Amino acid sequence: MKNLFHSARYLLMDMASTFFFLGVMAVTHDVMLAVALGMAVGVGQIILQKIRAKPIDAMQWLSLFLVVAGGTATLLTRDPRFVMVKATVIYGIVGIVMCKPGWMNRYLPPVALQVAPDIALVFGFIWAGLMFASGALNLVLALTLKPMEWAAFMSAWAVGSKLGLFLIQFATMRIIGSARVRRGEVTLAAA
Repeated sequence: MKNLFHSARYLLMDMASTFFFLGVMAVTHDVMLAVALGMAVGVGQIILQKIRAKPIDAMQWLSLFLVVAGGTATLLTRDPRFVMVKATVIYGIVGIVMCKPGWMNRYLPPVALQVAPDIALVFGFIWAGLMFASGALNLVLALTLKPMEWAAFMSAWAVGSKLGLFLIQFATMRIIGSARVRRGEVTLAAA
């Protein structure tokens, strides 16, 4: 369970500004307020990590750039369709970044990297595929739904699809890793 929480913590932290944006949007129905506060959360996370002298991963910098650049453009245009379609661009860019082998290592506990690095590599590409599929879905919905309908559906999709894939990956890596240890293919290093 400790390894599950280790991985989930990083995923949730990377998505905090998105969750905050969607929560504010759901409560207030104010796209501009949600964008501004979502940007503030994203910037605040990076500042907090800098203060704590923690390393900032490339995916975190990418996320911050996209949140600030996209949010600024949305605030300047005052067009909710922009923020809706912007998510497709973000999914595409994130999907491209996720095509880099090893991007996922930050999210995995050391034991997972020790017993199933090949499975982690495969799941890195599966995550990229999810991002590309989510981007395509978002584009269709952004062009056909009203902002609140889009926000409700994409919120459920964003959480559900990522949580589902996260749990599938965790279970798969745990089952395969445990089998490899039992068969003696991998020896766990002493902690």
